[in-house]
Amino acid sequence: MNGKTVNGFAQRLGPGLITGAADDDPSGIATYSQAGSQFRFGLVWTLLLTTPLMIGIQMLSARIGWVTGEGLAANIAKVCPRWLTMLLVGSLVVANTINIAADIGAMAEALRLLVDGSHVLYIVGFGGLCILAQVYFSYEATVGILKWLTLSLFSYVAVILSVQVPWRQALHESLQPWSFLPQNVSFGDYASMVVAVLGTTISPYLFFWQASQEVEDRHRRPEAAALHDHPAYAAEHLSRIKQDTYVGMLFSNAVALCIVVATAVTLNRSGITDIQTSAQAAEALRPVAGDFAFAVFALGIIGTGLLAVPVLAGSAAYAVSEVFGWKAGLSHGFRKARGFYLIIIAATAIGTLMSVRELDPIKALLWSAIVNGVISVPIMVVMLWIGQSRRIMGKLTISRRHRWLGWAATAIMFLAVGTMLLALV
Repeated sequence: MNGKTVNGFAQRLGPGLITGAADDDPSGIATYSQAGSQFRFGLVWTLLLTTPLMIGIQMLSARIGWVTGEGLAANIAKVCPRWLTMLLVGSLVVANTINIAADIGAMAEALRLLVDGSHVLYIVGFGGLCILAQVYFSYEATVGILKWLTLSLFSYVAVILSVQVPWRQALHESLQPWSFLPQNVSFGDYASMVVAVLGTTISPYLFFWQASQEVEDRHRRPEAAALHDHPAYAAEHLSRIKQDTYVGMLFSNAVALCIVVATAVTLNRSGITDIQTSAQAAEALRPVAGDFAFAVFALGIIGTGLLAVPVLAGSAAYAVSEVFGWKAGLSHGFRKARGFYLIIIAATAIGTLMSVRELDPIKALLWSAIVNGVISVPIMVVMLWIGQSRRIMGKLTISRRHRWLGWAATAIMFLAVGTMLLALV
């Protein structure tokens, strides 16, 4: 593969790659670390299960955005009552803000572990940096920065390479997890962690972000409106969306697998089975796997946090702006899309303030997972409804195979949410 081919391939990657990488945010890292430290290789199968489901549902959201030229919230408003659309979008904003708080707190703690200093100062610094980057950088610069930040996820591949992994044992336990559960772990604990992994991997904010990024990308192409219905042009761009989404979701779950395996062979083997935050996972690695693994893990938390917070705030801003009919998009300046940027600023600032107030990380993850889980099912149902609608999608409705994959993902998420709610009761 020559330089031109590599560059052309990289140019085709964008919304899908960034969306997949943002899924491995510090909150997700904490969940995967707990899965590995508590259950060793017993939850590896969940990542294999969610990979095709992620690909299917994210391809659907991207397709809706590109075909209609409108974001997910705008399309949901076409088929749902106003009150339901507002409820779903409002819940998304709440869940994203809580997630932002958890991620900023994790970044600050990771930096404090690396260089010492004031935890509160680092929280405020990261919050301010995320706001300034989105408000003052152009769309092209923002996308470029987010693409580069996806490289931070390779830090978890480096951690895997720095420790010895019994791959045969990992495969054996992942195929028969019930035979290797620790004696002090109940089935309820195991089921709750399965739900946590599913909820972390398939999250509504990813749907809204990727759809809106496809809209932005389409609007930046002057030929898009005239050639949109041309079969060859549509086939080319739907192929790009498919390739971009496959790469992004495979990358996302490969990194998640690295985190689960790395914590399984280090923390679990050393008897450390209670990890509450990603920073705690990094700190626990130091005496077990050495300073290198600790530093790389901590730096990865910072890099993924800087990637995820703009996606969380941005997806909330896109959704709110579309519902109220405001001009939205990172390609517009602050003066042209004031409401859009004010939502970004408000979500990030409130999340920063919540983190300064020492938000309980476990409660933050729990409430974020509950809200995300509850709203993900109706959103996925509506997305499939839209994807099959010839009135909205024209000739570019989803295929029968894609439809079955989408409904399978929705059914599994429904079962996961039901299990989670029963466990809470």
